Amino acid sequence: MALRILAVTSEAFPLAKTGGLGDAVSGMARAVHSRGPDITVMLPSYRGVRQRLLHASVIGHMHGLPGGDARLVKGLCPESGLDIIVLENDALYDREGLYLDESGKEYSDNAIRFAALSHAAARVAAGFPGVPGFDILHAHDWHAALAPLVLRQLGAKDVRTVLTLHNVAFQGWFDTSVAQQIGIDSDLWDNAGLMHGDCVNFLHAGITCADKITVVSGNYAQEILTPEFGCGLEELLRRRQDDIIAIANGIDVSVWNPVSDPYLKGSQFSADHLFNKSVCKRRLQETFSLEPDAESTVIGMGSRLTGQKMADVAAEAIPFLLDSHPGLQVCVIGCGEKHIEARLREIGDQYPGRCAVHIGYSEELAHLLHAGSDILLHGSRFEPFGLTPLYAMRYGTIPIGSRTGGMVDTIHDPGSVGTDEVMGLATGLLFDGDQVADIYNAIERALRLRSINTIWRRMQRNAMLRDFSWERAAPAYLHCYQALCSGRLEVVSPVLTASVREAKRTAAVRAGSRQIGISAA
Repeated sequence: MALRILAVTSEAFPLAKTGGLGDAVSGMARAVHSRGPDITVMLPSYRGVRQRLLHASVIGHMHGLPGGDARLVKGLCPESGLDIIVLENDALYDREGLYLDESGKEYSDNAIRFAALSHAAARVAAGFPGVPGFDILHAHDWHAALAPLVLRQLGAKDVRTVLTLHNVAFQGWFDTSVAQQIGIDSDLWDNAGLMHGDCVNFLHAGITCADKITVVSGNYAQEILTPEFGCGLEELLRRRQDDIIAIANGIDVSVWNPVSDPYLKGSQFSADHLFNKSVCKRRLQETFSLEPDAESTVIGMGSRLTGQKMADVAAEAIPFLLDSHPGLQVCVIGCGEKHIEARLREIGDQYPGRCAVHIGYSEELAHLLHAGSDILLHGSRFEPFGLTPLYAMRYGTIPIGSRTGGMVDTIHDPGSVGTDEVMGLATGLLFDGDQVADIYNAIERALRLRSINTIWRRMQRNAMLRDFSWERAAPAYLHCYQALCSGRLEVVSPVLTASVREAKRTAAVRAGSRQIGISAA
């Protein structure tokens, strides 16, 4: 029989998403699933999630979870075609935001909320009544990182575990008082890594207990072994170094595709036919009340507005750039730290028609931003991978990224100390530092290159033709799973298994789509 994998996460596109995690989990699951394994994604039943599933039904009740009893609901996600299990406890998950309240503060019971997810996932993976057991539990980031520990507590030795580190800066730190509330036996607090220093640390426990640990880029896998980027976990990560596998993220090229993107509304384009990119630029300008000037250079920013993303530095640099370059426009989409949001709004008010700021996230606006901008600004003090520059490249928008983490692996910049001519081989620009001058100088360099039409056009073509699909990463995950389960599984043709399952799944999606009035094409 085929491998059975339970992917446990706090986000999965399009059901729940605040950033790149949701895209990464869904893209990874779809790509691996297409190669044969039977993958089910499990996440909390946030507000509105159950209603987006086809054929959703209660498959069981769980008692004794942190935060109270809960229901398990299973359905099919029509957009991804993946089986989904959601953990339904309205007291924990039926809220406006996934992690933060309306004031931008973390929910005080986040430890309980995500401990419940980990406990439920471990029980499901081990074999819950009415749900066949799983061979692999694949936990994503700190929100699911207690699951390998819970499996150890349950004594479920037949389930192997993988933990993917999307960002080690977010670890699930909580006061020691939480340890009494999250259902972990006290004799495992130290032995299984729940306690780190004088705090509970979910990610520390996951790294301690998982059989294998994957990291989302090669450069980041090296960075996290250092004090600068390991965020206090570098010593543990060095001890587990033999079990760490670097597998670069990918993007869903069926969703992020300028040739077929429905959000472009008839203005699709390709690397060989870029005319409609200028049409998308005008639409972007009109949508955000920017001056409709085809000759202007539009710089887009689409990310969390946080210190990690250097949004504070960008907010300082933007007025200098707008004052220095009358033909420059800036368009910002995102949300994050309230003081950064407020400052960017002020800049938008100060430069009407030249700077537009949308606080929040919209999938349609994100696609339009990448299609209509000329340049993407994506500074980061640290960046495990960096999906946003890949989206931009797919749409011929040249990224300017920090020389850190995964962006070193994905943005090719051969000319930072050479001539402009060598940039004909580039896909974007990289810069060092986190000061206003560093961003300013990087954008100055980009504007100079954009004035050389032949070089800029080659850069756009290079970027658009790069293969960043999840299909490149899927074999590495499949190998990891198979190695963990070696000797316990019957070998089945992945092509045959996948094709039969896909035929059944497509029929189910189409049937459900007719019921809710959407297209399954």
